Amino acid sequence: MATPPLTLDQLNAAPLDEVCAMLAGLYAHAPWIARAALQQRPFRSLAQFKYALCQVVTNAGKDAQLALLRAQPELAGEAMVDKSLTGESTNMQNKAGLTPCTPAEFEKIQQLNSDYKARFGFPFILALGGPRGLGLQRAEIMATFERRLQGHPDPEFQEGLRNLHRVAEIRLNDKFGRSIERGNRVWDWQEALAQYSDPGYAELGQLTVTYLTDAHRACAQRISNNMREAGCDDVHIDAVGNVVGRYKGTGENPKALMTGSHYDTVRNGGKYDGRLGIYVPLACVQRLKRANKRLPFDLEIIAFAEEEGQRYQATFLGSGALTGDFKPDWLDQVDAEGISMRQAMEHAGLCIDDIPKLKRIASDYMGFVEVHIEQGPVLNELNLPLGIVTSINACVRYTGEMLGMASHAGTTPMHCRRDAAAGVAELMLHVESRAAADGDSVGTVGILNVPGGSINVVPGRCQFSLDLRAPTNAQRDALVSDVLAKIEQITKARGLHYHLTETLRASAAPSAPAWQQRWEAAVAALGLPLHRMPSGAGHDAMKLHDLLPQAMLFVRGENAGISHNPLESSSSDDMQLAVQAFEHLLNSQAQELS
Repeated sequence: MATPPLTLDQLNAAPLDEVCAMLAGLYAHAPWIARAALQQRPFRSLAQFKYALCQVVTNAGKDAQLALLRAQPELAGEAMVDKSLTGESTNMQNKAGLTPCTPAEFEKIQQLNSDYKARFGFPFILALGGPRGLGLQRAEIMATFERRLQGHPDPEFQEGLRNLHRVAEIRLNDKFGRSIERGNRVWDWQEALAQYSDPGYAELGQLTVTYLTDAHRACAQRISNNMREAGCDDVHIDAVGNVVGRYKGTGENPKALMTGSHYDTVRNGGKYDGRLGIYVPLACVQRLKRANKRLPFDLEIIAFAEEEGQRYQATFLGSGALTGDFKPDWLDQVDAEGISMRQAMEHAGLCIDDIPKLKRIASDYMGFVEVHIEQGPVLNELNLPLGIVTSINACVRYTGEMLGMASHAGTTPMHCRRDAAAGVAELMLHVESRAAADGDSVGTVGILNVPGGSINVVPGRCQFSLDLRAPTNAQRDALVSDVLAKIEQITKARGLHYHLTETLRASAAPSAPAWQQRWEAAVAALGLPLHRMPSGAGHDAMKLHDLLPQAMLFVRGENAGISHNPLESSSSDDMQLAVQAFEHLLNSQAQELS
């Protein structure tokens, strides 16, 4: 007879030794973790207990953490051969196809195990259940093994611990019979959408969806179908390619809550950037529809057609059209193949004359909320699945060129040089130190080019870019002022000249206090601590900020939170929590209006 799943009441009320026995095997060879976490009972949710487990390990100190890592079995290692693995580890390695291996595969894994342990001092640890909990394929495991073998010891140490926490999370789900159906559904929707990619990338297995390509239009059709199947009452594709779904509320002419995010991608990007914010609210609509429940307001979900600026030199085409900020001269821009935006729109069957009609009337809406993958390492480092955005950073960008004198690298004495690249290098170091000393500010020189450079020539020209961001306009402007002053100082001291052109200036978009508080209440209801953070990246919410009060919820990313990269990932468990938080926000708003 199968053992009945544990309950939260048992976790909170059963004697300590009894609960510890129930949780045996959660962290292999480390029962002390669960025992220490249980000292914090009672827990409001399983998510709160998971976080408590993580905190026990975090607070245990480096020596205990290292001992924990060293106690773990190697993948397809000796413990598997002599059958001394725990039942949980054996089952997961079997699911991953690591047993049995061919002699050649086994030899390769053993060499990787040996190289990894020699480099880091502990075994390679990977949550074989993967982000969906169904198990990783052998090829994925090997690719991850080889990639992480090249990592830096400090981040890899933390990555090992995070993978142990993910293993424990999957085991906890099993022990408690926890259903993450909606998180799985959101994950599956995004996986299905990722099958569409632009030519030249699709053949390489890379995800690229740029504005109004065939892949982009196929995504729009799939999202439309998903919206209809989930229960949206009205679904259409508007004049710029946004997919708009509306779940109608009760009463006559109710106001709407707008939500959504973008479905275009950067080149060779990830599956969740933007798209997570489309499907989390759609999972809530699906449940409302199945329960035959209506809210006292309309919920408008918008899959914005363009946010990334990859095909044309214009961004936020989708959300900008809703604020009345679609500039007609953009229609004459051409892509790399000489196709104008106007031609692309006409080919897609969009009615350009209707674009001005897309502008929303603020009084028709209560606000705009957006769910987005964090695209950074903060939540990952804190072992937190959700974060509350306080503001989207202000930004200013420049393209520049430093001018010196090209000269012979062998005959020009060091004190006689006018090295343009060295001047930019000095500027880069200043940007790094100045931004680091300024709280949540960031500064980046992302483009660095020496035209016609040669190994034996002192650079006479160096082209560069500047990207400066901060949580407030005043903080950004102070950062900009200091950096520009430093350029003047560098060029004067080195006998250089420079040209600088501002290409973008965007104001900060602070979250509306009332909507930020609603997100905070939703996260707190899950039993999770609140982590408030700025968004360093721009989002559609930044554009909607011009029209409506807005606030965002961040969802933790895996692989150190990397984004704009094929390694971008998030777990279905975290997506489930995002759905629950969104559902709480909807229900709370319904109660406020009742």
